[in-house]
Amino acid sequence: MRVLLISLAIVIIDQISKLAVKGFSIPFLKIHYDGMYEGQRIRVLGNFFRITFIENPGMAFGFDPGLDFKLWISIFSILASIGLVAYIYHVRNQSRTLKIALAFILGGAIGNLIDRMFYGIFYGYSSMFYGRVVDFLDFDFFHFSFFGRTFDRWPIFNFADAAVTIGVIILIFFYKQKQKEESTGQTFEASESSAITGTLNNSVSGTEAQGKGGEDGEADKGKEISF
Repeated sequence: MRVLLISLAIVIIDQISKLAVKGFSIPFLKIHYDGMYEGQRIRVLGNFFRITFIENPGMAFGFDPGLDFKLWISIFSILASIGLVAYIYHVRNQSRTLKIALAFILGGAIGNLIDRMFYGIFYGYSSMFYGRVVDFLDFDFFHFSFFGRTFDRWPIFNFADAAVTIGVIILIFFYKQKQKEESTGQTFEASESSAITGTLNNSVSGTEAQGKGGEDGEADKGKEISF
C-alpha cells in the first residue's frame, strides 16, 4: 500500500498551495498570512498562465450543481474515497500503473473534500460540508461551451482537479494498452494453436501414408513377375 504515499503527497501539495493563495490565520500560534484577495490575478506567463484566486461552492473546474447538492457531493466524495482505498488494497498485487492512477484520483478527491468539509469552519463563513473549493490555476487553453456556459479560457482549477484528471487519463491509456495486449495474446494463441493443429494433421497424414505404403509393399512381395 506504499502507493498511498502518492495520494498523501498530492493532498499535501494541494492544501499548501491553497493556503498559500487564500491565506490563513492561527491565533494561538500568532501566525497570520493574508494571501490573495478573491478575484486577484497574478500573471506568470503573460495572459496564457495566471494565478487567479476564486472560490467555487460546487465541483471540479468551477462547476456548481447548486447548494442543495452540496452535502450530497461531500458524502459521495467520502464514500468514493473509502471505496478507492479498499479497491487499491484489492488490486495491491496487480499492475503498478493501475495503482498509481487510482492513487492520483484518490489524492485529488481528498484534496477537494477537505475544502468542502472544513474550510467553512476554518475560515468562519459556513458550517461543516458547506465550504468552498479554492481554485487558482488559470490557463488560456481553449474556447468552448459546457452545460450551457461559454468559457473564453479553461476553467480555473487546482492541483486536486489536475490529479484526478491525470489519474483518469492514466486509467484510459492503461485499459487501452491492456486490451491491446490481450488482443495480441489471443491472436498469438490462435496462430500457435493453428500451427500445432497443422503439424498434428501433417503427422497423422504422413503416418497413414506410410501405413498404406507398407501394406502395398507387402502385397507386391507376394506377386510373381513374369518375363
